[in-house]
Amino acid sequence: MAIKQTHGKLPLKQPKALAQDAKQFMSRLLFRPDTPLHMEDVAAAREYIHRYWAQLERFHPKDDESLLGLPKPYLVPSYSEHTGFDYNELYYWDSYFMVQGMLDSEHEELVTGILENLLALFARFKVVPNASRTYLTGRSQPPFLTTFIFDIYQEFDPGDEWLKLAMDIAKQEYAVVWNGQKKPNERLVHKGLSRYYDINYLHDLAEAESGWDMTPRFGRKALNYLPVDLNALLYKYETDFARYARIVGDKRDAAKWDDAAEQRKKTMKSLMWDRLRGMYFDYDYKRGKRSGVASLATFFPMWAGMVDKSEAEALVKALRRFENKGGLATTDSLPMGQYVMGAMPTQWAYPNGWAPLHYIVIKALERYGYHKDAKRIATKWLKTNLHWYNQHGVFLEKYNVVSPDKPPAKGVYPSQEGFGWTNGVFERLCQDYIDRPL
Repeated sequence: MAIKQTHGKLPLKQPKALAQDAKQFMSRLLFRPDTPLHMEDVAAAREYIHRYWAQLERFHPKDDESLLGLPKPYLVPSYSEHTGFDYNELYYWDSYFMVQGMLDSEHEELVTGILENLLALFARFKVVPNASRTYLTGRSQPPFLTTFIFDIYQEFDPGDEWLKLAMDIAKQEYAVVWNGQKKPNERLVHKGLSRYYDINYLHDLAEAESGWDMTPRFGRKALNYLPVDLNALLYKYETDFARYARIVGDKRDAAKWDDAAEQRKKTMKSLMWDRLRGMYFDYDYKRGKRSGVASLATFFPMWAGMVDKSEAEALVKALRRFENKGGLATTDSLPMGQYVMGAMPTQWAYPNGWAPLHYIVIKALERYGYHKDAKRIATKWLKTNLHWYNQHGVFLEKYNVVSPDKPPAKGVYPSQEGFGWTNGVFERLCQDYIDRPL
């Protein structure tokens, strides 16, 4: 084969190669830590998000085969005609994170209606189910009900009577679901702490209730574990119940809930806090030992406000275990084969990062005054989302934060585009760190 003479010059690149070089250059520039984001950088992505909500809105007031009827319109996680993986049901914790970018007057009716749908589901089934399907009523999802209630109470001021009705249902959920001791809610199992569960009493389905389906955290034995995130969320319920009692002037009830929260905090610290590693770990109550898997669940106690100053300092130091070019990996970077049992794909693990976990960590850092760290993590996550949008025109449910140019690691179901909670958290972080930077 003859070699083309270039007479001392490099051969000219074709337009496609030049375009690829330009994309790679822009990617390197975007991910430089000293490169800030401005309103114009995110304008097109935010407009995409604003238009995309209409594709996710549903209204099904009556039962339709397995799809449960709900009184108000709601949002589904994703919509795509070409994946063959369709959503028409409302999801519990997805809904909380989707609305974080919609706490404004334009969306007040929709956001309030979504919460009221969750309350209606509990009133009917005595559980806020995983999602509004008959076959998903045997388990729930991470409980954000009281936090959702207070977000609406603060932003939209629906009144104390509305707050009373909502908090009464949250108290029932807390007692019946998360502190149940026998079927269909056998969750309170050890020293006043609770586990994830499913009515079928199967480990993998209990893991699905965690929302982290699937993850190396539980070694495929979720029923044996007291999860850090779940019990921190229940601590948040207890402090929210105390807050509500103070709003209505019931000092005795407030003291009762303060005591419950304090007891949970002490037990969690005793069982789950590893002083040497400076993190909380899930606790295997069957074996009487902590998990060895470091995950972002460790930041839920900080988000809930239950850690002291020294623990907060240790947790901030632990960020380096999870922080990568594109944000926070869901677990640390130990080789997956060391702690994954079986062949089940674990998408809630390194190298993937997820919007809800970034939001929790960022809010945890803000709560304890680590604003510089919060802004750094928020900016990395926004850049990862923005980079993929600029390259492909869509948002994803999860991202590869170690190599943001590469697709995320696959899970047990097809990777989704759209995507509800990614969009909601992206918009909220734009509001907090670009529109009105902290």
